[in-house]
Amino acid sequence: MKFLSRPNLPNSLTIFRIVALPFCAYALFKNGGDDSTWRIIAFILFFIVGLSDILDGKLARDRDQITELGKLLDPIADKAMLATATISASILGLFPWWITVIFLTREILVTVLRFAVIKRGVIPASRGGKLKTFFQSFGVGFYILPLPSFLYLPRDIFMAVAIYLTIATGIDYFRKAFRK
Repeated sequence: MKFLSRPNLPNSLTIFRIVALPFCAYALFKNGGDDSTWRIIAFILFFIVGLSDILDGKLARDRDQITELGKLLDPIADKAMLATATISASILGLFPWWITVIFLTREILVTVLRFAVIKRGVIPASRGGKLKTFFQSFGVGFYILPLPSFLYLPRDIFMAVAIYLTIATGIDYFRKAFRK
């Protein structure tokens, strides 16, 4: 069965990302989410999970180990990480719910669109989409970290860029899909 090919390192890293998310959330919620040490640990865990995303993609391309399983699981792992971080931080009052709704609505709509147009070909991730992921990941991370108040404005500006990229790349994705 081609879909369930031999395990390889990139797919193993993708599975690690999914399995690690409950530990990330646990660290964030530890001691009611008010413990600065545990929030820093949660940030580090989410950061490691994010780095493994970069690593698994690079390894898959460099080693020619791109598989159907990897193509399926990689975006699921990406969305699961974003959902885990934003929903957890919002529950704790660290991150605004309205931004969580924007991020997750965009991801759900684009995922549904991907499945709707898959017969006509995959629309690859754009540079803007990759930049969006970078700004979302670090932006949410800056809300998880217990930052001093003088860093709130830079954090919020960073998040404003993430919101803009989330909306703009979502619109761009729909334009490309309807052109196909």
